Amino acid sequence: MSSKKYLFTSESVTEGHPDKVCDQISDAFLDAVYSTDVNGRVAVETMVTTGLVIVAGEVTTDAYVEVQDIVRNTLKDIGYDKPEYGFNYCDVAVLNSIHSQSPDISQGVTETENREQGAGDQGMMFGYASNETKEMMPLPIVLAHKLCMKLSEVRKNKTLDYLRPDGKSQVTVEYNNGFPAKVKTVVIAAQHDKDISAEKVKQDVIEKVIKPICRDYIDEETNYHVNSTGRFVIGGPPADTGLTGRKIIVDTYGGHGSHGGGCFSGKDPSKVDRSASYMARYVAKNVVAAGLSDKCEIQVAYSIGVAEPVSILINTFGTNKIPEEKIEELVRNNFSFKPANIIKKLDLRRPIYRKTAAYGHFGRDDPDFTWEKTDKAETLRKEAGLEEKAKIPADKEELEKTPTPNGGV
Repeated sequence: MSSKKYLFTSESVTEGHPDKVCDQISDAFLDAVYSTDVNGRVAVETMVTTGLVIVAGEVTTDAYVEVQDIVRNTLKDIGYDKPEYGFNYCDVAVLNSIHSQSPDISQGVTETENREQGAGDQGMMFGYASNETKEMMPLPIVLAHKLCMKLSEVRKNKTLDYLRPDGKSQVTVEYNNGFPAKVKTVVIAAQHDKDISAEKVKQDVIEKVIKPICRDYIDEETNYHVNSTGRFVIGGPPADTGLTGRKIIVDTYGGHGSHGGGCFSGKDPSKVDRSASYMARYVAKNVVAAGLSDKCEIQVAYSIGVAEPVSILINTFGTNKIPEEKIEELVRNNFSFKPANIIKKLDLRRPIYRKTAAYGHFGRDDPDFTWEKTDKAETLRKEAGLEEKAKIPADKEELEKTPTPNGGV
């Protein structure tokens, strides 16, 4: 772990960002299938641009899904409900290009009497956890998500009724001895009505959005950049074509740790891009919660059609309290990465996915996010021979009291 000061930046986007609109439509489709067919197979992607939504992909299901309704209801919920936005739920064109899954893939994924359910594709997936926040997530991405959630909140409750659905946040945190010390810079892009001045938007966003979220980490030296071009009226799909799966770093850890490259949204959990990433987060979080390390990243890799992973790797970035080989042994003894076992353990065949598609898949306090549980931490701690429970900071004051491995504070 570095003993020097350094800056780390993460970004997030609001639910009205074009790429996130696509993620939510794709996951709303998955939820619709799972509402009546828990064995359905879904691999759906969405594209949005001015006046147009295209939904395409491979689906195997007995359920009837009305694509038009899914698209329009999702857009309405997000807030694309006025003609002046240039993208309105009631008059966009919706093109449906969905077909059945390839039988060549299906035969490798389908469980039979003589064959376990295999992975839906090859590839590598990662999970990460850190004890620097109570969410066991890196602070920059936690704050970035909360800022975007706040932007949507003040828009929808009319506190700032001139805001429009599109928006982005970016947070730069100064680290000292490997732990977050303060927020150095906050960047906000907030779409707004055309008659609002840039100065009013900046003042309102700082007072109503940034300060309530970042108050424990900002000081007189914090820099604020709000709508730095001076104007953000044209936004959403008319300004930027959106695609499912283009915000994979927003979806995960904000640039901390590694990423295997596969997106989550629009994929049922037979696709290990999604389910194994959730499992890897679950395992990494339990390792950190058990006090086995301050940080933990897990890589798992698969071959298509094969149940057992081809590799599992544990990396604690030098923060481990016991040998990494022992942590890997404990993980292998207490967790299964076979796709069928992941789905069962995390109860993934449920219509829970649209809400994962904005503001991050990890670090959320929601009982449906089963991969956020730390129910195996006590077992890991006992089997590792550790007596004390891990200390997870709840706020900045506790972070400042948390000792670092080299003895700093």
